[in-house]
Amino acid sequence: MRRVDIVYSLITNEDRTKVLMVNNKDKDQGRWTLPGGAVEEGETLEIAAVREAKEETGLDIKVHGIVAVNELFIEESDEHLVLVTFRAEITGGREEIVRPDEISEVAWVELEQADKRMPYYIDGISSIARNNIEINYFYEGKI
Repeated sequence: MRRVDIVYSLITNEDRTKVLMVNNKDKDQGRWTLPGGAVEEGETLEIAAVREAKEETGLDIKVHGIVAVNELFIEESDEHLVLVTFRAEITGGREEIVRPDEISEVAWVELEQADKRMPYYIDGISSIARNNIEINYFYEGKI
């Protein structure tokens, strides 16, 4: 079974009533997620989250602590997914679809709607977005 690490960035508006989401063009057409994707070889989780946000939304971000860790086994592809979601903030860039072959839409979505689009977060994405609980993330370098 192949392990795949996936990172997501939870980016909210200032009053935490909306979250930035992307509509993915893949085998699950119309699947809405937070900006994110697979960690590439040699990348840290943080670098992957920053890269994926830029590739999918055109925005530069800074990641903060981890707000969720999910795990999933996909029998069809023999994969073990570990999904790490960071809280993040926009630091620059311009909102745009950089990869139209992968993303069909970038949108600010009301939290209640985000809960429906991403039902796999326990207590909903709205609960994670509204609270201030984060797990510290540290990259400790190479040994």
